[in-house]
Order: sequence, then C-alpha cells, then structure tokens
Amino acid sequence: MDATTTAVATCAPSAATIAARAVPKDKAVKRFHVRNIVESAAIRDISDASIIDSYQLPKIYNKVQYCISCAIHSHVVRVRSVVGRRNRDPPKRFFRK
Repeated sequence: MDATTTAVATCAPSAATIAARAVPKDKAVKRFHVRNIVESAAIRDISDASIIDSYQLPKIYNKVQYCISCAIHSHVVRVRSVVGRRNRDPPKRFFRK
C-alpha cells in the first residue's frame, strides 16, 4: 500500500497531553478542566485568614487532549462498538433546565 490508499485522517495532527502521541485533531478527546488552585480542605482556612472578605480565589484552567487509548485507560470515555468507533461527531449536548 502506498500513502494515497491508506485510511489516514486528513486533519492536522495535535499532540496528546498524556502520551504525547500525534492524534488527528478531530479524533482527539478534548476536555476542559477548571479547578481551584487551593484544595477544598484549605479554602475555609484561607478565607478565615484573609483580610478581604469578598476575595475570590483564582482557578486553574487547563485544556487536556487525550488519544483514544489514554482516554479509555483513564476512564474519560467508554469503549465503543466497531460501528460506533467510526462516528467522529461530537456527542449531543444535554442542557440543564
């Protein structure tokens, strides 16, 4: 087989965060993690010791891109059937009422 007949995604590759594997951008599992800088046990201690009453602690914003094998291994996504793996559409969003 030559390069023209192989089934390679035509999308630009992006590096996965965990394994640094080159994954097509539309195939990578992308998640946006938002966490507090301080763990939840220490938030109350910091707010009691703070002089400013309405001080909002900063957050860490991190965009994580997984390859499929790392996403399955870390329980981010579930294993899909052979037919379902070919579907690259994003899952339907459920809006809260």
